[in-house]
Amino acid sequence: MKPLLYILSIFFLLTSCKEDKKDQFARLVQEWQGKEIVFPQDMAFTRFVTEQVEYRIPDAEYKVLIYVDSTGCTSCKLQLPKWKELIAHVDSTTNSNIPFIFVFQSKDDKELRYILKRDNFDRPVCIDRDSRLDKLNKFPQDITFQTFLLDRENKVKVIGNPVHNLAVKDLYLKQITGKTSQDRDRIKTTAKVINSEVDFGAFSKSEEKTAVFEIENTGDNPLVILDISTTCGCTTANYDKRPAKPGERLRIEVRMTPKDTGFFDEIVTIKCNTASPVKVKIRGQVQ
Repeated sequence: MKPLLYILSIFFLLTSCKEDKKDQFARLVQEWQGKEIVFPQDMAFTRFVTEQVEYRIPDAEYKVLIYVDSTGCTSCKLQLPKWKELIAHVDSTTNSNIPFIFVFQSKDDKELRYILKRDNFDRPVCIDRDSRLDKLNKFPQDITFQTFLLDRENKVKVIGNPVHNLAVKDLYLKQITGKTSQDRDRIKTTAKVINSEVDFGAFSKSEEKTAVFEIENTGDNPLVILDISTTCGCTTANYDKRPAKPGERLRIEVRMTPKDTGFFDEIVTIKCNTASPVKVKIRGQVQ
């Protein structure tokens, strides 16, 4: 896909966003499309932040760079289980030829080690102690734009986080494999959400809350959930993997495990074999 088409694709993904967000997206895509990412010469990689490992960035047709700064909730930004799923999918279709390069600007090695071990993420990661990678490239501050698909010359083909945005994920898969997640099921149907919002109210940080949503197949073909994305790593989702016949419903459980206090208003995007994704919302106040 030509760079202009990537710009247009990402722009049209934002038709439901506010105007300022669309402008920001379009500007960043134009700025970063084709830009070369410069890597420090002596990047050191570890496993679980403790064990030094010998790792050099492979000379591959494509590579994915995931840069994580030290701002905000690291676990929320990372969503490592989703990365593991995406990496497994890409590995299965490319014979593991696409390297995923994780670079952390760690403010708390203990917290990062806990997250990596909790999610059993044993891939090599780089701890960028002096923010050298960021200083060389001046990455955007918004975490949405700190992940890049690079070509063999380390030039940006796609900007955006594929585990935070299903449409961006499709751009990555289209570029890498020639297929999108929609190609898994081209038969379309229609669906409606039975209950689109759940308000948990006020609850303790030590509590875990679960919301249950249902979507009904209102079309003539089987309904299948292809993928689910959340806007926060504190939120996970389980869903029915079976196809739903016309008139049947599929169940989605959204679990909120708070890691901080305050108000939250999270959107969960459910991608089905429908013309557009289905969206539900959870909100509440963690005390």
